[in-house]
Amino acid sequence: MTTRPLAAVILAAGKGTRMKSDLHKVLHPIAGRPMLLHLLAAVDELGPARKVVIAGSLKEQVEAVVAPLGADVVVQDPQHGTAHAVRQAEAALAGFEGDVLILYGDVPFVSAETMRKMIERLHAPDAPAATVVAFRPQDPWRYGRIVAGPDGIIEKMVEWKDASEEERRIDLCNSGMMAVRSVDLWPLLARVGNDNAAGEYYLPDIVMIARDDGRSSAVIEVSPYECAGVNTRDELAELEWRWQVIRGAEMMMDGVTLIDPRNVWFAYDTKIGRDTIIEPNVFFGPGVTIGSGVRIRAFSHLEGATVADGAQIGPFARLRPGAEIGEEARVGNFVEVKKAALGKGAKANHLAYLGDAEIGAGANIGAGTITCNYDGFFKYRTVIGAGAFIGSNSALVAPVTIGKGALVAAGSVIVRDVAPDAIALARGEQTEKPGLAKRFRDAMTTKKKKQA
Repeated sequence: MTTRPLAAVILAAGKGTRMKSDLHKVLHPIAGRPMLLHLLAAVDELGPARKVVIAGSLKEQVEAVVAPLGADVVVQDPQHGTAHAVRQAEAALAGFEGDVLILYGDVPFVSAETMRKMIERLHAPDAPAATVVAFRPQDPWRYGRIVAGPDGIIEKMVEWKDASEEERRIDLCNSGMMAVRSVDLWPLLARVGNDNAAGEYYLPDIVMIARDDGRSSAVIEVSPYECAGVNTRDELAELEWRWQVIRGAEMMMDGVTLIDPRNVWFAYDTKIGRDTIIEPNVFFGPGVTIGSGVRIRAFSHLEGATVADGAQIGPFARLRPGAEIGEEARVGNFVEVKKAALGKGAKANHLAYLGDAEIGAGANIGAGTITCNYDGFFKYRTVIGAGAFIGSNSALVAPVTIGKGALVAAGSVIVRDVAPDAIALARGEQTEKPGLAKRFRDAMTTKKKKQA
């Protein structure tokens, strides 16, 4: 791998009209992460000196996402093709001397390994003017075609609109992604014309211009998946599905059991330990880490949560951001946990809401229990000590502390701290009126008959 400085130019100026969205196309998420950030994460593995994103409409949306990651945003307006788009980065890269990767914001899954191969091929002994990424899709459709020899040297590149029938029968297609030395890129771009069917300035023309100068360019062939782009919501869903299939296979290779891999949805950063079992219809949002030997039961939703070894979640459980489930703890059906920590062996098996809470080891939370953490203006914290028992249908009005080993009787509304090992009972006194139910029924039956 060359140690020359590296810059990435990412084209994202397309209007994305076919998405029919107020959100910029490259910011639509796959696996819980904007497409553009998938691509930038791969770029960052190569340690680039500069990153430039070419935007058009909705530039402010793009800038808000990439500026914190050290990327510059420049605008292509008007838009006259891909060569014209790349030229917009010239001023932003003034003084930069090194290699330039040209990528596309709506092609999110080109790998860092492929990017390395692009650079390595650029610096092979034959010193090609450019390295071009190609693929062979099942349906070549309207992709530009590449005519290349057995050695990968490009003989011709042509856009579909300008290709002959014979050239259209070629299945080696141009992804548009390239690697070019900066010293070559800008002079070549300056010579690109727009004498073609669309009247646009095409980036692949730099390969033909270099060839006319006596310099060859080389092709690198990769899988269609790495070159898959998104122009419609249908394509977005298809690429999401393909990513999920790949990620599920990786999980199983790493020792995770997926009972039905087709019905588990991962986020880009989901981490799961070995011997964990995931039942069908489980959804992982971003920020989830699962330990080893865990069981996530069906129809559970987890986001921003940590689950330690041996715990059991669900079915029908929801872990929201800040949930920390300790070793061998249990969060059962229709239990919601938000910004709360359950200690080792703690249990909340049914129908509870635990928000802004700390629940000690071995504590038991009865069905229908709620930590009342919000007064309409501020959030407050509930602390439940180790070994405490909270009876069913209890409301713990925060801020409140239930001491270690304490017992809260069912149906209680707790508004003050409970001492360790104490029993707290806070409910109305039960009274009984003998025979009153029968007299009430008799009176109402008589009244109903009179009205009939």
